Amino acid sequence: MLSKEDIRNLLELRFSNDIHKKLSQIPTPSALKDIFKGAMRIKEAMQKDELIVIVGDYDVDGVVSSVILAEFFDDLGVGNYQVRIPNRFKDGYGLNPDIIEELDENVKLIITVDNGISANDAAQICKARGIDLIITDHHMPPPVMPEAYAIINPKQPGCTFPNIEICGAEVAWYLAGALKDVCKLNNYDMSKFLELLAIAIIADMMELRDMNRMLVRLGLNRLNSSKRAAFRAIKEFYGKDKFECDDISFLIAPLINSAGRMDDAMNSFDFLRAKTIDKAYDYLDMIIDFNNSRKEEERALFECSLKDVRDDDEIIVTWGEQWHEGVIGIVASRLAKHFSKPAIVFSIDRGRAKGSARSIGKLDILALIAKHEDLLNSYGGHKGAAGLVIAPENLQKFKEEINKSCFLMDLHQFASSDELLGDISAKEIDFELLEILELYEPYGQKNPRPIFRIDGAVVKNEKLIGRDQNHLKLILQKDDKTLEALFFNFTRHVKVGESINIIFSISKNSFRGLVTPQLLIREVL
Repeated sequence: MLSKEDIRNLLELRFSNDIHKKLSQIPTPSALKDIFKGAMRIKEAMQKDELIVIVGDYDVDGVVSSVILAEFFDDLGVGNYQVRIPNRFKDGYGLNPDIIEELDENVKLIITVDNGISANDAAQICKARGIDLIITDHHMPPPVMPEAYAIINPKQPGCTFPNIEICGAEVAWYLAGALKDVCKLNNYDMSKFLELLAIAIIADMMELRDMNRMLVRLGLNRLNSSKRAAFRAIKEFYGKDKFECDDISFLIAPLINSAGRMDDAMNSFDFLRAKTIDKAYDYLDMIIDFNNSRKEEERALFECSLKDVRDDDEIIVTWGEQWHEGVIGIVASRLAKHFSKPAIVFSIDRGRAKGSARSIGKLDILALIAKHEDLLNSYGGHKGAAGLVIAPENLQKFKEEINKSCFLMDLHQFASSDELLGDISAKEIDFELLEILELYEPYGQKNPRPIFRIDGAVVKNEKLIGRDQNHLKLILQKDDKTLEALFFNFTRHVKVGESINIIFSISKNSFRGLVTPQLLIREVL
């Protein structure tokens, strides 16, 4: 039976190998290959007043990366630049030949953020037109990388950046830091972007150890004192006294993501850049509508995808004609969480199937997909999430082949990872335990939320909640202690008087200023 001291020690052990625990200890820009070459070229473009175009991506990481570089340029007084974030439905992903065709013919320099590492065709067009291309990205490089003026990606061969999974916004931030150095802006405060970095790191499911953990913790503090109109508007609208880590995962990131999923990510870019609270509210109203539409679409698609899931699937692979491309990633996440299996969801449209994959635990989904590249048109991403494109006629074969390769793996070993800390006594669940658990936030990749087990808890009361009555609220009794529990998207009903064994995490429930522990049930055994 775990005591509070046991829990504290087990969580402390997770970070025993962390090296970068302070802002002053993080790697310098020079650790990134090509970064000063890129920074010098940007400085030259600034001096010559050449037109610079920033090409971003439509997810949170890509939008935030674009905001960081644009605001840095504004602070430097760079007037001659444009931001182009591709539209998911009209333009497709990242820098591509069609986007270059649409750019001003006077453009001399293109900087990609959170994309570009696979943009070989676009790079050739840039070269032919005399456009210098600086690629900043964090996705896994293909065997043949684009011909670019500079490539800044910690995963590329020959890069000395430490073995830390960083997101696109962090790479863009490092490029701004290198530009700060070459422009000798000694007094410029790079920490002004920490609140944005925290959101991108969590939204892009980066490993929350070492440097990333430290940046998120600092960023959350900045977020709560932020003067940025967008965050003030969210805080006011949702009645938040203070943002918690979970608010990034479940509120802020989905809102920013929704514009790119349902309409155009430039709306989120403009929202984050809003100078007044009134302007921020204009964009927030629009983004909330996008997010509500996203939830409706996601609910319908999730229900639709369930019919394709079989008990003997090692990995869930499902598809449909013209399924909404903006939500297939979220549906893949829900399927993976619901069934504790990796999931890939495809939308078939205009003779191609575009897929979004999500992993479980420690499973490297990108490496798994790469084993079947002979069936794919393209793929990319990282360990926790990936995107792929395939001809519709190859879908069934892909599903069979990837399931065969999973059959040889022990998926349970990946799924269980190191989340279950052990059995806990009901009397240990109190405000002091909440404080201990809060100390080791943020939870996520490589720092999973602690999971506990209690056997023989008696159900004193049960109530269906939620619009679709798909969540369960329970009052449990164990060893003279009353515990409140929630079971979201419950998979098993329970009856009053029943004795149950549960696996759960613990969250903070704030009601009228009173903070109490609340169990979030993962499984009723």
